[in-house]
Amino acid sequence: MFKSKIIERLCDCGVVAVVRASNEKEAIDIADACIKGGIVGIEVTFTVPGADQVIRALNAKFGDAKLLVGAGTVLDAVTARVAILAGSKFIVSPCFDKEVAEICNIYQVPYMPGCYTITEMVNAMKAGVDILKVFPGSAASPAYIKAVKGPLPQANLMPTGGVSLDNCAEWIKAGCVAVGVGGELTKPAKTGNFEEVTRLAQEFVARVKKARE
Repeated sequence: MFKSKIIERLCDCGVVAVVRASNEKEAIDIADACIKGGIVGIEVTFTVPGADQVIRALNAKFGDAKLLVGAGTVLDAVTARVAILAGSKFIVSPCFDKEVAEICNIYQVPYMPGCYTITEMVNAMKAGVDILKVFPGSAASPAYIKAVKGPLPQANLMPTGGVSLDNCAEWIKAGCVAVGVGGELTKPAKTGNFEEVTRLAQEFVARVKKARE
């Protein structure tokens, strides 16, 4: 799949689910619930045991037509390559790393590094980054996004951390192309309530869509 198509699909949906499951089955159940709720992108963090195997399992079960599986908490180029060879369609990091950017560019996989300052964002964009993960989002705000978009109107921003149903629309209205959502979306899965994950996914997608109107 072309890199541009992956970015387009993720941004069209506007919500990327951050999954920190305790095992492969839980990750699959969360992904299934998110798909039912209209979410296309699932970020499997490499804090999950056997994350590369989880990525393989999700790809085998759902395929690209239903789900774009990405890898999160990728801190180095070795992990990035492991994730890509396992079938990861995008790579997410809490910080920018030039070697990770180079690996992603070689394999033509979108890289979404965590950036906060203008300097970090510009350095990432120089390395070919298409979407900047504003992290930690809980330390930023929609007003901060508007301030960043002043000198960097071309920056594609995706806050992660601190995104909720109450504020997701404000992030989009401020100029973000998407939002990353973790516990606010997947917490019910810890008690086996995957129907609630689906409901929350539907609500996040609906609020993003409405904010774009």
